Amino acid sequence: MSPTAPSSAPDAAAAPAAAPAHGPAAATAATGAATVELRGLRRSFGATTALDGLDLTVRPGELLALLGPSGCGKTTALRMLAGFETPDSGEILVDGEDITGVPAHRRDAGMVFQSYSLFPHLNALDNVAFGLRMRKVRAAERRARAAELLDLVGLADKGDRFPHQLSGGQQQRIALARALALRPRVLLLDEPLSALDAKVRLTLREEIRRLQQELGITTLFITHDQEEALSMADRVAVMRAGRLEQIAEPAELYARPATAFVAEFVGTMSRIPGRLHPDGATVRVLGRRLPVDGARAEADAVPDPDVVPGRDATAVDVLVRPESVRVAAEATGDARVLATSFLGATVRVTVGLADGTRVKADLPAHEAGALPAGTAVRLSLPDRPVLVAPRTT
Repeated sequence: MSPTAPSSAPDAAAAPAAAPAHGPAAATAATGAATVELRGLRRSFGATTALDGLDLTVRPGELLALLGPSGCGKTTALRMLAGFETPDSGEILVDGEDITGVPAHRRDAGMVFQSYSLFPHLNALDNVAFGLRMRKVRAAERRARAAELLDLVGLADKGDRFPHQLSGGQQQRIALARALALRPRVLLLDEPLSALDAKVRLTLREEIRRLQQELGITTLFITHDQEEALSMADRVAVMRAGRLEQIAEPAELYARPATAFVAEFVGTMSRIPGRLHPDGATVRVLGRRLPVDGARAEADAVPDPDVVPGRDATAVDVLVRPESVRVAAEATGDARVLATSFLGATVRVTVGLADGTRVKADLPAHEAGALPAGTAVRLSLPDRPVLVAPRTT
């Protein structure tokens, strides 16, 4: 889909213009927050399976982030919802209506791309108004609505600028305003911040979240950046190999990952060797016994060759966040500080255990200052449930 051809405009996939409204919020308000359902979506490209029976529901008015590594299927799912890809099987429903076979230009959705996709020969105002022009909205009305959208995204004074005269962040705001101009019931964001520098990304993600909440529009946000997902979304869905690994609110996802993959993909995790009790309820790690987090002990943990299967403990890895690791200098400690990294209010300390395992710990800067590289230390964990996974080799 060429960004310079009118027939390929991202916001062409939106509903016909509604009756005139007043004020920026009214001009962009969704016609009613929609429920989006993806049911059993499957899609293969040759021998590659992009989606393997994806089931997902986006609640009315929420911002749901699809998070995962490259090739996990998140962009394919978004493009199917937009109408740019057709599933091999499965259904796509919006408020209970099956739109699986509906063409992209007839779907009530607005889309913002990573590459902005602005028309270089149109100024900002005309870019925002383009979809309205395609819908045969009267010139005066579409210009008024486009101006209101520019004001909403903080670019009221940039309407006469062409894309090459705008910064990357400003171009992305124009693309967002254009997607909202047709008052879509669903907003689709395809890694819209990945091409921007860190400071602009931070500002724009806060702006996008503010607008999404103000308008109450159902939004699906695609990203591979865990920080973006956790900071912006009402819920985060983590994908892997075309399937959904876990969907939860950000705090729940971070604190109680359902699988080892989620634990290590979302945030930083260290693997510490441990011994799982035969009943699966407790694990011995760093010299003490801790409870296992719910039923998340892996049944297929690799047996330790030195124990009797079914009777003795099983070798596993205990997954811990850096902020959960306690580090204390101790002359007789069996671990050594390998390196420290300044992170502002905290310092990340990398500690090497006697068996070669490396463990990361986040400490207040004033504590880490007393632990230079080479310091003998002892590690400990708080008395709370931990996640375990099969021992890695």
